[in-house]
Amino acid sequence: MTTNAAIAKARVAVVGAGAVGSYFGGMLARAGAQVTLIGRPAHVEATRRDGLFIDSVNFQERVPIDASTGLSAAGDADFVLFCVKTLDNEEAARSLAPHLAPDAIVVSLQNGVDNVARIRAAAGIDALPAVVYVAAALPEPGRVKHSGRGDLIVGELERADASRPERVAALFAGAGVPCRISANIQGDLWTKLIMNCAGNAVTALARASYGRAARDPDTRAVMTRVIEETVAVARAAGVRLPDVDLVAAGLKLAETLGEATSSTAQDIARGKRTEVGSLNGYVVRRGAELGVATPVNATLQALVGLLEQTAARQTRPAAAP
Repeated sequence: MTTNAAIAKARVAVVGAGAVGSYFGGMLARAGAQVTLIGRPAHVEATRRDGLFIDSVNFQERVPIDASTGLSAAGDADFVLFCVKTLDNEEAARSLAPHLAPDAIVVSLQNGVDNVARIRAAAGIDALPAVVYVAAALPEPGRVKHSGRGDLIVGELERADASRPERVAALFAGAGVPCRISANIQGDLWTKLIMNCAGNAVTALARASYGRAARDPDTRAVMTRVIEETVAVARAAGVRLPDVDLVAAGLKLAETLGEATSSTAQDIARGKRTEVGSLNGYVVRRGAELGVATPVNATLQALVGLLEQTAARQTRPAAAP
C-alpha cells in the first residue's frame, strides 16, 4: 500500500475534469497528492478560487487543488487521468501527446470498451484501461456531488507486465479509493459496457433515476433485453465475461445506484452531446459486424440521438435581433 509520503510525491493531472475526473482527482488531492484538474474555464476558476468542494456520501469537505484550462499543465505529471468524453478522444489525445513526460502513465477513466485503441491510433499514447464505478455529478462549478460507490478496476489489455496496474492501484489505495487489478480487463470493460447500455439511455429518455428505472416493470424489461443483446455481442466477439448472471447483476447495480442519474441524462439536461454512440451505438455496430441482432440497443441509440438534438436546440442561445 502506498505510504502518505509516496502519495505526497505523486504528481497527477486530470484531463477532462468533469464529474468523474474531479471526484477521483479530488480524492487523490485530499490524500496529499499534487493534483491539477484540467477542465472548462468556469470549473477551473471556481476551483482555483475556493478549492474543490466534495459533497460525498461519506464526507463533505473543501479540498485545495490546482486547476488549469491548458494541457501543458500535464507536462510534469507522473499519472494522467484521461477523463474526456469519448466524443473527444482523438482530439484530446493528439493535443495531450506533446506535453506528456516520457514515463507518465496515462489511465483511461472512460465509458466504453475501445478507448485505449482509439487513443493509441490517434496519438501513439499507450493508455492503461480502467473500469469506473461511481455515481458523480457536477451540480455547479467547483463542486462535485458523489452519490454512490467510487471504485476502479485496472489491468493491461495486451502487456504481460503488471507494473503499471500495480502503481496505479497503489496510488488510489493510498487515497482510500478501492482499485482492483484485473487479469481480464477486457471482460471487465464489457461488463461495465453492459451496465451502461442497460441504464444510461433508459434513464435519460425516462428522465428517471437508475433506481426508479430498475423498479418499474416495463423499463426493467427493456433493460433486461438490452443486457441480453449486449452479452450476445460480447460472446460473439470472443470476450471472456464473468461467470455470473449479468441480467441480475445489471438490475441490482441500477437498484444500488438509487436516485443517481446517468451521465447521459446529465448531458441531455445540459444540451450536450452524449456518449450513446460509444455505448449502445457501439453494440449496434459491433453486432452488425458479427451478425448479432441488436434491435433494442438500436432503438435506444436512435431515440437518445433525437432527444440530444432536441435538447441542444432548446439550450442554444437565441440569435441577436
